[in-house]
Amino acid sequence: MKDVDPATLSADDWDELHFPRPDENDFDRVVESALSRRGFLGGVLAFGSGAAAMGSGLLGSTSAHAQTASRFAFTPIAAQTDGTVHVPEGYEWQVLMRWGDPLFSEADGYDITDGGPVENSDKVFGENTDGMETFSFQGHQLIAINHEYPNRKINLPAAQEGVPANADDVRKLQNLQGVTVMEIAETPDGWTVVKDSPFNRRIHHNTPMKIVGPAAGHDLLKTEADPTGTTSLGTMNNCGSGKTPWGTYLTCEENFNGYFGSSNESATYTPKVADGFKRYGIKAESWNGYELFDPRFDTSKNPNEPHRVGWVVEIDPTDPNSTPVKHTGLGRFKHENAAVELAKDGRIVVYMGDDERGEYLYKFVSNGVYTPGGDTEGLLDDGTLYVAKFNDDMSGEWVPLTPETTGMDEAEILIFARIAASEAGGTTMDRPEWVATSPVLAEAYCCLTNNKNRGVKPNAGGDDTSVNGPNPREANKYGQIVRWRPANQDHAETSFQWDLYVMAGNPTVHSDAYAGSENVNEGNLFNSPDGMMIDSTGVVWIQTDGNDDNEGDFAGHGNNQMLAGDPITGEIVRFMTGPNGCEVTGLTWSADRRTMFVGIQHPGGSWPDGGTPRSSIIAIKRKDNGLVG
Repeated sequence: MKDVDPATLSADDWDELHFPRPDENDFDRVVESALSRRGFLGGVLAFGSGAAAMGSGLLGSTSAHAQTASRFAFTPIAAQTDGTVHVPEGYEWQVLMRWGDPLFSEADGYDITDGGPVENSDKVFGENTDGMETFSFQGHQLIAINHEYPNRKINLPAAQEGVPANADDVRKLQNLQGVTVMEIAETPDGWTVVKDSPFNRRIHHNTPMKIVGPAAGHDLLKTEADPTGTTSLGTMNNCGSGKTPWGTYLTCEENFNGYFGSSNESATYTPKVADGFKRYGIKAESWNGYELFDPRFDTSKNPNEPHRVGWVVEIDPTDPNSTPVKHTGLGRFKHENAAVELAKDGRIVVYMGDDERGEYLYKFVSNGVYTPGGDTEGLLDDGTLYVAKFNDDMSGEWVPLTPETTGMDEAEILIFARIAASEAGGTTMDRPEWVATSPVLAEAYCCLTNNKNRGVKPNAGGDDTSVNGPNPREANKYGQIVRWRPANQDHAETSFQWDLYVMAGNPTVHSDAYAGSENVNEGNLFNSPDGMMIDSTGVVWIQTDGNDDNEGDFAGHGNNQMLAGDPITGEIVRFMTGPNGCEVTGLTWSADRRTMFVGIQHPGGSWPDGGTPRSSIIAIKRKDNGLVG
């Protein structure tokens, strides 16, 4: 462990290194379960999808269909391994904004040595872009963008090797994360950020927040700085996003556990706090070293502070003076994103994944009904949180997390949603990341990005992770996308039917389940589906964050990429590739749908401008100015 440089680890790798899970002992049971699914790929990859009855021959016929017809208005591109962005013929791209670019005239420009001074670090575009959404307001186009985590080795002076040396270093890292809200405009020379716009805003680790919902004010949320348990500072590790029908932005707190440490390794905690720390992976040593200079992140001094993150946060992008709101009704876990739908009766439905190996897929259904122009208070808190249970017969149910199903009280169910989901018997999943819902079909999708622990060891709660219906491969290195349709085409219903839209793999290397499903071929190889959005025509856009060494099991996969999928035929084609070393993550469109904004996180080499690599947002257009998606 001492030989690993923490400044080079992702939050997920840090968590796995510092919080290893116990080994699975019942190996014979795992093997027997896996063998019982030798015929799984023949029958599970789909149920009827409109015109096609997706049985054992579906994906074979899909491949044949794709050779004669395609609904995509572009020529798919090949895998790439170089240091830049590629898009299809007839398309072009430009950089909209890079880490360190100023949002305000008073901010200094980018400094190649360390990104710029701490004094301006809350006035520039942040690090490691992720989820984002666009908004139209009174003739202005606004975009809200998450900044997931820092790249400490380039955010701090090089001589420090990414290690904070003082409180100013910690404050700088805190400022570079969170959320950016900014105004954008299209000019004859392309898209640009409107510097000094009154809408421009940085929200970071020290921005005041409200805590609302059933858990607000609970003793587990109270601190010396906030004895009410209803206010907090900051949002962190902001991964995926969401958008409400009333025009606000939802940012999701994911790997928050790595930000907390303890100056006293012998510190003791109450049993509930200690159990929560264990399940959520909070250790004495942090990832960023915040606790060395900021006592708020020292659990020996503030044991309840970690309970105040891990939530979905609502931001009004149109009001720069508004206070962001943490919604406890949506549960506390490592939120990937929040996909919002309306039930048939107008209730709000929010789908959410918990991005850790062997954790769960959740759904929230409000008690109140959304009325356009009406009061929205309580719609994201007053309701029921559910965990998904997938059955091997391709049916499923949403199990309510209540005192009756969990043996816990309401507030603790939400604060320790993972523990509640285990008690209720949810299905352990292969790292549920982005959820996307279709605007044209009553169906939803979730990227299950990968899970090297599937069938090898249990999750952090000791729950069984042997292979199961939507997670059919041991030591899953490629990932898959599960799809479900709610009963009666109503997202508020508690029963559903499911299938697997695609299983990533490599048929050039494997001839078994690791080859992937039949809609994976040599021309569209990918692994670790992560980000996902569905456009207004129903096309499923899939973004990857996986192995890009292009060798061995991943030969032919190339750099991380964005693909387009047809939900009816199952066809999947490659639309763009990012520079080597990057994750492609975050997708939204301009108001006229003629520009697609895409995030490039932690690029390698010297992308985009020949110097220090800088995470950026790019704008993609058709050269004929036609609709994109």
